[in-house]
Amino acid sequence: MANAKTARTRRWPKLLAIVALLLAGAWWLYGDSVRAYARAGTAYGVKNACSCRYISNRSLDSCETDFLSRMHLIWLSEDEGEQSVTARIPLIESTTASFDEDYGCVLEPWEG
Repeated sequence: MANAKTARTRRWPKLLAIVALLLAGAWWLYGDSVRAYARAGTAYGVKNACSCRYISNRSLDSCETDFLSRMHLIWLSEDEGEQSVTARIPLIESTTASFDEDYGCVLEPWEG
């Protein structure tokens, strides 16, 4: 009985290593595409949310209801003092738009 339990506990590290290698390989293959879609999605989301919040004067929670159905991964936050909204997909991408009286909502420059 002890040998069977020991054999099972030895499999877990190997299985976790295999899963980690598969995830790392998938990120290596598809990471650039994922980041590009994330950048486009956060830019679209933050531009609309900033306009909704500071031009239409709606609450940020109300603005989230305007998102498309596939935008559920995007999180919004605002800085009322700076009149800016940030959209982020955790661990992947973050984009900020600031409200300007003359130009409306403007995306912050991207890095990289």
